[in-house]
Amino acid sequence: MSARDQLRPDLRMVASLVPEGSRVLDLACADGSLMAHLRDERGCQVRGVEINHADIAAAVAQGLSVVENDLDEGLGGYKDGAFDFVILSQTLQVVKRPAFVLREMLRVGERGIVSFPNFGYWKVRGYLASRGRMPVSRSIPYSWYDTPNIHHTTLKDFRDFIDANAGIIEREIPLLTENWHRAEVRRVSFVPNLFADTAVAVVRSKV
Repeated sequence: MSARDQLRPDLRMVASLVPEGSRVLDLACADGSLMAHLRDERGCQVRGVEINHADIAAAVAQGLSVVENDLDEGLGGYKDGAFDFVILSQTLQVVKRPAFVLREMLRVGERGIVSFPNFGYWKVRGYLASRGRMPVSRSIPYSWYDTPNIHHTTLKDFRDFIDANAGIIEREIPLLTENWHRAEVRRVSFVPNLFADTAVAVVRSKV
């Protein structure tokens, strides 16, 4: 299995959307797996932001440049338009100030790439309806009491959120990733808000 195949399915899609040689800022970059791929396979100039010390150490051990910062406090250390792409993968639902984080992304980057779990997925709806319990799935693998997800969104909600915060969705890619460990990831074109468990979107500022 190649290094690319070892990435989460949404990260594989994100990587494919970044042109070679781009200036990239990866927010909540974790151990730097995506950054390393973009650097080594696509020749990108990569920087990362992370808050977890162990993840920062793992990323730095790969020769990556990562700073410790809480996204809810902004990206004040970066100038307007400093990057071609700013990536936020599986994190929008975790931050306390998603609108502020989005605006900061679109301030420092010409475009943002966001991936997030779709809480409108039919199995999530069915789990709650049939069991009367908060859903637990591969894309939402937490119990209600220990989940980091504090803002639950669907594809439809995400579209409204971007529009309300002076953004434009240039590209939306709904995905079904349940069997991603077997490389069985596919795009969803039919009623994506119902049949996609994850989405990747390319966004930019309206102004």
